[in-house]
Amino acid sequence: MSAERWLFWHRRDLRLTDNLGLAMAVAATPAVTGVFVLDPAILGAPDMAPARVWFLFESLRELQQRWREAGSRLLVLQGDPELVLPQLAEALAAPVVAWTRDVEPYGRARDRRVAAALQAAGRKVLVDWDQVLVAPEALKTGGGDPYRVYGPFLRNWRGQVERKSAAGSALSGGLEPVVAPVALVDFDPADLPEPRASLWATLPLQANLPSLEDLGQAFEGAELCPCRPGETAALAQLQRFCDGEPGAGRGIPLLGYEPGRNMPGQAGTSGLSAALKFGTLSPRQAWAAAQAARELAGSSEALESIQVWEQELAWREFYQQALFHFPELAEGPYRPQWKLFPWDNHQGRYEAWCEGLTGMPIIDAAMRQLNESGWMHNRCRMIVASYLVKDLICDWRWGETAFMQRLVDGDLAANNGGWQWSASSGMDPKPLRIFNPSTQASKFDPEGAYIRHWLPELRHVNTKDLLSGEIAPMERRGYPAQLVSHKSQQARFKALYAALPKPGGG
Repeated sequence: MSAERWLFWHRRDLRLTDNLGLAMAVAATPAVTGVFVLDPAILGAPDMAPARVWFLFESLRELQQRWREAGSRLLVLQGDPELVLPQLAEALAAPVVAWTRDVEPYGRARDRRVAAALQAAGRKVLVDWDQVLVAPEALKTGGGDPYRVYGPFLRNWRGQVERKSAAGSALSGGLEPVVAPVALVDFDPADLPEPRASLWATLPLQANLPSLEDLGQAFEGAELCPCRPGETAALAQLQRFCDGEPGAGRGIPLLGYEPGRNMPGQAGTSGLSAALKFGTLSPRQAWAAAQAARELAGSSEALESIQVWEQELAWREFYQQALFHFPELAEGPYRPQWKLFPWDNHQGRYEAWCEGLTGMPIIDAAMRQLNESGWMHNRCRMIVASYLVKDLICDWRWGETAFMQRLVDGDLAANNGGWQWSASSGMDPKPLRIFNPSTQASKFDPEGAYIRHWLPELRHVNTKDLLSGEIAPMERRGYPAQLVSHKSQQARFKALYAALPKPGGG
């Protein structure tokens, strides 16, 4: 008697190794078929960046090959998951469809609809968490409330992560990654009986993934993007970051992450943000590599660097649990008084910011990096966000959208959390944080290497003027003068902020 065929629905877990939902399915039956649905509600969204489509499709191409090597296949369908997944399950007589949970409002609502449709047809649904180290429901204050402040969240999160680390395999509640499945059992569509064969023939299966051009998009920054698609590339990047590159004669980047992570002109970060967003790498794999690197740390500074990177993983999960518990964050500010802020929203200044033509070199270099590569260094994300909101006095949601339209690693929870942090409208105990772009450039790009790389028209300018933005007209050679004065705009922003109604009517 042949084994029951289960379906595993990939979404933000585009890998075979350490995929908990897939591992649970394979533990029940070797006859597992993978499926990914090209959802027009996502691919056709106005803020779907061409860089993310590129990363997604390249990762799917590799994932299909990985499924074939494991003995089965990954089917790619196009359409509404609520409609096509029940049809596929019926065609293959699959009694169970498994997937892993999502934190985003759209994903959660979609999953409820898909589950209801499958269950109405008599099929079972198997779901669990995979994209976080600690489930959002497990992270509550002593009073049972969701966390609104990162510090207390971090202490609870780390305590739970360390206890999980001691528990062993992820399948038994620990954090030790599970291996990729092998010896899976495929099926032959020619063997499907009627009427299932006829249903199979009507499914919107994609024999070949469409190109970006087919979708009316184009991304020319693939060679410049530090985020590399696919499970193989993600694991290689993780190894280089946490264990060094064999034979390269270089140090281990993770051990110098602090302060290297803040220097945009250096390769001091992991480049794994898109891998974690799409799940070509699991957070357990990242955590395990960081723990292994502790054995290589020969100083307190190196250990501190590892801890800081672990805290960045915690920031990722802080924003995910925030969006899970407060889905309204996707639509507006956490702090209600910010709904009344009188933004200037000067369209011309906003467009200049988008194009990297503000006249402030560190801002323009960062935006050119984003526009050309689909990625921006995290320190620069904070600098340009502060500049848009507190120098140009544009609504932070404009910047949030601009980032999502460009970023290869664009993630609703992280992007929204970061912009609300920069705008002072979110869960930040320091509500009036303002970055001086010149000071930030001087501190984190002191020789101007990053600026000169992305603004080649300013390579001739002396470093002092390059960092300050105070460039003489004759030296600009077509580069624009500064749109605004940071000093005067900072004072104006503070005055506008001071006039906002205080929480509680005070």
